[in-house]
Amino acid sequence: MAALQPGTLKRKSSLPVWLAIGWRVAAVLALLALAVGVHWIERDGLKDTADGQVSFLDIIYFTSISITTTGYGDIVPVSTAARMFDALVVTPIRIFVVLLFLGTAYNFVLKRSWDRWRMTIIQRNLQGHIVVAGYGKTGSEAVDELIARGATADNFVVIDADPDAIAHAQACGCIVVQGDATRDQLLEDVRITQAKAMIVAAGRDDTSILITLTARHLAPDLPISIIVRNEDNEFPARAAGATTVINPVSFAGLLLASSCTGTNIAASLADLASARGKVALTERPVRVGEIGKPLGAIATGLGVQLRRNGQAFSFADPEAETLLAGDSVIEIIATPLAQA
Repeated sequence: MAALQPGTLKRKSSLPVWLAIGWRVAAVLALLALAVGVHWIERDGLKDTADGQVSFLDIIYFTSISITTTGYGDIVPVSTAARMFDALVVTPIRIFVVLLFLGTAYNFVLKRSWDRWRMTIIQRNLQGHIVVAGYGKTGSEAVDELIARGATADNFVVIDADPDAIAHAQACGCIVVQGDATRDQLLEDVRITQAKAMIVAAGRDDTSILITLTARHLAPDLPISIIVRNEDNEFPARAAGATTVINPVSFAGLLLASSCTGTNIAASLADLASARGKVALTERPVRVGEIGKPLGAIATGLGVQLRRNGQAFSFADPEAETLLAGDSVIEIIATPLAQA
């Protein structure tokens, strides 16, 4: 199960568990063999208080005890060379072996328990968040724009299989999980049913559509925005359950066409779409005090369109003369930049 990581990110090791443990054991045995070899060569500098003779088995015993403990005093170094070797080589080996075993225990036992505990705490507080499946160029820009509009970075849960993309998202303060967003278990781990919205920008249309299908199956009412590159995939994306389908190629064509009839139209549209402009295009539900009034009478901004029962009406349509409960208003408002 993928683990949510709000803290230090570590790349998953490419070594299997048995090999990771094996090289640690091999390192300990190599150090033990080194100490045994030197003690055997310098055995005249050791004294056995039991029988006065230092055999090879005594060397193995003395070395093992010296590396793992401080010794029992039955075999002791008496020469200067033996004492210096124990002080300058065996003692550091003892410290290294202890740290090696502690690191192994942490990596394979304590760390997993700690990560599971952290994941439980994070999941418990996940509610009203935005899930971002794919943190490439498009996904990262979407997050940056939402943060510029006032969202906090820790309100985003970023899913991506690329460790570099995960590192970038985490550096921005997002909650991250490295894995496959098409998997039911991973989406359940990020509490997809408690999310406020989902952005799907996996980089491939087929992958994005499959992610959308998986998310819709788990969260029937979740607003899902997806980006597709091929116009032919817009219908499959909507059929998969996407609430909003964006085709950047088609939109770029619209901007190019608009620029032919007015040199400032494309810049104005970009200004409307970005929180960094002087005006912004926003959508909100009709307020109680606005019911029964025309769209042009709203006081919060310039009403340009309303949505009613899935249909869009402009400010010039007869429907815009009377706002009803349940309508959504699309308006142009001044941003703080314009007011500064």
